[in-house]
Amino acid sequence: MTIRDQQALLAPVERDLRLDLFRGIGLWMIFLDHIPHDVVAWLTLRNYGFSDAAEFFVFISGYLVGWIYAPIVAGGWFIAALKRLWRRAAEMYVAHIMLFLLFTAQIARTIRRFDNPMYADEFNVHSFLDHPDILIGQALSLRYKPVNLDVLPLYITLVIAAPFIVWCLVRRPNLTLAASAVLYVLSRWFDWNIASYPPGTTWYFNPFCWQLMFVVAAWCGIGQIEKIAKWVWSKPVMGLAAAWIAFALLIVMTWHVHALEALIPKWMIKAIYPIDKTDLDMLRFTHFLALGIWVTYFVPRHWKALHLKWLRPVILCGQHSLPIFCLSVFLSFSAHWILMQYTRGVWEQLAVSFAGFAIMVGAAWLLDRAERVPSLFVKVTDVDDEAEHAAEGAPVKIIAAAPVSR
Repeated sequence: MTIRDQQALLAPVERDLRLDLFRGIGLWMIFLDHIPHDVVAWLTLRNYGFSDAAEFFVFISGYLVGWIYAPIVAGGWFIAALKRLWRRAAEMYVAHIMLFLLFTAQIARTIRRFDNPMYADEFNVHSFLDHPDILIGQALSLRYKPVNLDVLPLYITLVIAAPFIVWCLVRRPNLTLAASAVLYVLSRWFDWNIASYPPGTTWYFNPFCWQLMFVVAAWCGIGQIEKIAKWVWSKPVMGLAAAWIAFALLIVMTWHVHALEALIPKWMIKAIYPIDKTDLDMLRFTHFLALGIWVTYFVPRHWKALHLKWLRPVILCGQHSLPIFCLSVFLSFSAHWILMQYTRGVWEQLAVSFAGFAIMVGAAWLLDRAERVPSLFVKVTDVDDEAEHAAEGAPVKIIAAAPVSR
């Protein structure tokens, strides 16, 4: 192993707080979007454009994969990258199964407590409550997913494929990007998707289409975006991006203000609808890219505001995205049944929303403090080795627990 290879494997990676910030904002938006008829949910992106928090997470995940693992793969440590990424996929799989079991248990308890079967149909757990023996197997194979639990299987699939994506990007970045675009077109043309449960259904997030967002982000993460930066952030492209954001805002406003529908020609309505989330409609994809161009222009990597205390709560949530996402699913359901069972007043909506924020921030703070506690390790010597050393008269060195240096 050369010195350069060692540096590729062991060199520290500078944390980009922008990614944590936007991931935290995405988590808050997911929490709000999963609460029906919540006035605070008007703050989320989906009310003002084609894309929403799902694009946030997939893009950030892909960017981090390219940024962190491309130097490792380029240094000849593909197996090390594969091991780490697949371990992360296994962690997400375990988190998904635990979330599934606890989430369905929460819904079942709510149904019995309030004698309201509406929740079973609304969250797609009616079949599970009737046939848990069958549905558990379907859940373990990621075929059966209650409402609000669709996104983690997508991430698991993308992270499993990530080592091979990075390997291709390191060697042929533009060709890999083109192949990703071809796969996207073919999957939409031939309706490729993964089978789900019940039979005849498919995954809500089609991984054959959403991989395009992931690969584009990884392509940017390995540094390819810097080669075309002068065009991406040129005045004509930024002007076009601003126009596209304004157009998306106008279209979305017609969903809320019906008087604006007269401004949209019928031929345009036929051309743009339906705006498909399952197969990552190009309207959503390009809208997110347009937002990304402007956001990265105004929020540089070393933006001083990222270190301000008032942004720290959101950044903390983004730095612990997996547990906070799982927590947000429970909180959004809890807020939903509180508003359904008791009252839907504006003040109550504000209360449950900001209480959810506080709980998420508190949990993220506890996780951050827990990470600061030093880990301990113990070197365990094999018994056979000890016996062999003892027989030879060599001293056996016992190593006590010691804190790992950070």
